[in-house]
Amino acid sequence: MLARMKDGVQTFGRSLLLPIAVLAPIGLILGLSGALAQDYMIDKMPFLGNEILQTIIKNLRAITEVVFNNIPLLFAMGVAYGMSKKEKGIAVFSSVLGYLTLLIVMNVWLTVTNNLSTKNITETGQGIILGIQSLDTQAVGGIIAGLVAAKVTDRFYKLELPLAFAFFSGKKSVPIITFLAVIPIGLFIPFIWEALTKFLISISAIFMNPYYGVGIYWFVEKLCIPFGLHHVLNELLRLTAAGGTYTIDGQEYTGILNAVNKILFQLGPNHESWSLMPTLTSYLGTGQMLGTLFRIPAIGLAMYHTAYKSNKQIAKGTILTLVLTAFLGNVTEPMEFSFLFIAPQLYFVYALLSGLTALPLNLLDITTSYIRGTIFDFGIFGLLYDKTNWIHLIILGLFNFIVFYFVFKFIIIKFNLRTPGREEEVKNSTLLKEKKYKEIAVILVDALGGKANLKNVDNCITRLRIDLNDQDVVDMEKIKDAGASGVFFPQKNHIHIVFGPHVEFVKNAIGEVAS
Repeated sequence: MLARMKDGVQTFGRSLLLPIAVLAPIGLILGLSGALAQDYMIDKMPFLGNEILQTIIKNLRAITEVVFNNIPLLFAMGVAYGMSKKEKGIAVFSSVLGYLTLLIVMNVWLTVTNNLSTKNITETGQGIILGIQSLDTQAVGGIIAGLVAAKVTDRFYKLELPLAFAFFSGKKSVPIITFLAVIPIGLFIPFIWEALTKFLISISAIFMNPYYGVGIYWFVEKLCIPFGLHHVLNELLRLTAAGGTYTIDGQEYTGILNAVNKILFQLGPNHESWSLMPTLTSYLGTGQMLGTLFRIPAIGLAMYHTAYKSNKQIAKGTILTLVLTAFLGNVTEPMEFSFLFIAPQLYFVYALLSGLTALPLNLLDITTSYIRGTIFDFGIFGLLYDKTNWIHLIILGLFNFIVFYFVFKFIIIKFNLRTPGREEEVKNSTLLKEKKYKEIAVILVDALGGKANLKNVDNCITRLRIDLNDQDVVDMEKIKDAGASGVFFPQKNHIHIVFGPHVEFVKNAIGEVAS
């Protein structure tokens, strides 16, 4: 039982890697195009103001934004595909239907209870998603839809109904049952979200405490990311009285962002109000820079150094993309999601350290940013503005880098966490190196007892997952001759065969040989 649960958790974690793999490179493009379209960038590099170049940049940003605007949908499809054992296509289809149903059911609940916001909807945890105003549950909503669809698919894809309803039997029943299963879930979620939103509002004053507020803010902000509630927290402090009221030149400005806009873009470093900037920007780009420029690279380096030797080459490309996505584009979710669901305990440590290592911002008088935390923003608002004390950010950032690197490295090794590069160590044979996948498949099919003994062939990131009719006829030694670096039975008549990053090609070849 415990082994099956562990296997299920690992499968779930791997199912998230598909959307993460999409988010990382596209996030990199989004970040670069977003930075190069900013007015302050054009002021510093006039050639960027070329009309044709700006048209390309802005439209490239619009194209890439559609991916990040639909992260929940990507996770719904990815989880459904990864978690379902049978009929993966219908599982993915049902996950999309399930997610749309989830959105509209929550919309109905908000409408009936008069909780549908008419302005500043992000402050109440709502958003316009796929044209529907609903609770902005972010990736969690998509994951719920994906899990329901996968479970329903495996349970009901062979469902037989009475003759009068026979048309709806089998695979056709799956999306219908998914639709029905998601409705009560959509009615239940608002109660949780409403309670969490009210809780964030009730404790907002704590975040502005001059001694520990910024640390608590960044700790809670990271904890809110998996649920999409960080948007609520950000908007509260940036645009409402929860972020304070500031009198500047005799006029009152409510919220952190409104005050920063006045000081940074109209008054400048020589105005007396500049003294407010270190506190204000610690909740904006300065705090983000500790993560994007120092913590995320440290985590990436720890992952690379703890990756198995034979996996380092392939892990390096993945990890580097995750790091650059944050460093250049201020998009940290791909890196965070790479270990959030695989090792939630590590994510909690990450959130806690993010809060603790942000506390010195209260003492170092740093003003290096606006609302984004990229290397470009550091160059513009840190190096080109006066009185930013950017060197203090470097010092604090290096401290963050060291702490995060050694803590992550220790925890990954201590608890043998399956972060990128720590899948089963692979020692490729000659057949794998020469990419002779059909020859490998022929050997495997024979070693597994022939075509008739194969019930289902699937794969995860590094291993084949094959359901057999009879495991007693399997020739373990012959399997190793095919180049496998590991073979084991996690349960009766279900075998795992490790092939590392080549596994998908081996699986496809088996499909051809066994057809």
